[in-house]
Amino acid sequence: MRKCSIRDWAADDQPRNKLIQKGSQALSNAELLAILINTGTPEESAVGIAQKLLQASGNDLHKLAGLSPKEMVRLKIKGLGEAKAIGIVASLELGIRRSAAVQKKERIGSSRDAAGYLQARLQYLHHEVFAVLFLNRANKVVHFEIISEGGITGTVADPRIILKKALENNSTGIILCHNHPSGNLQPSSADELLTQKIRTAASFLDILVTDHIIVSQEGYFSFSDEGLL
Repeated sequence: MRKCSIRDWAADDQPRNKLIQKGSQALSNAELLAILINTGTPEESAVGIAQKLLQASGNDLHKLAGLSPKEMVRLKIKGLGEAKAIGIVASLELGIRRSAAVQKKERIGSSRDAAGYLQARLQYLHHEVFAVLFLNRANKVVHFEIISEGGITGTVADPRIILKKALENNSTGIILCHNHPSGNLQPSSADELLTQKIRTAASFLDILVTDHIIVSQEGYFSFSDEGLL
């Protein structure tokens, strides 16, 4: 028995046709995923597979975007193999990068601006990373880089690497950042100590540490807004 393709459905039920006729915003999350999945099984349509994938992710696109292809395959949804999982992960990553690219074009005028850019890149990660936004004199992002990666509970950043990257990108300002996969936004004493250490070292090179932002799916915490810088 051959696989059930989206092309075999009635026209009104085809997500591709619906997208063409009404635009992508008219499609449900399951329908959008079904376009990526493309083919179902003899027992299950592509939309059905997409619905099961969403259910396995708690109907949470944030959680879905944090899954690797291997983690997606381990959900053991019939009709969702490695190739389709890779396609879904790649598409979700493009969405994340698009959001970050839009933010990157803008001038960082507040902690909210910086948090928006950083959340687009980091809020889906299941492990902690330390990243830096490198700014020019106009407070525009000229470079973004994850400096170090750790486990679920922490990571360590080397100030020398951060300042070297700042000089390489002719940055006059930097915004430090790390994520808290747990959702807790409160900084630790180690976070505060590291921030002051980098700030002091950067001052000798006339580089200003304008903020240190902690992000999660719950929101963000700004050292600058809270008077810790």
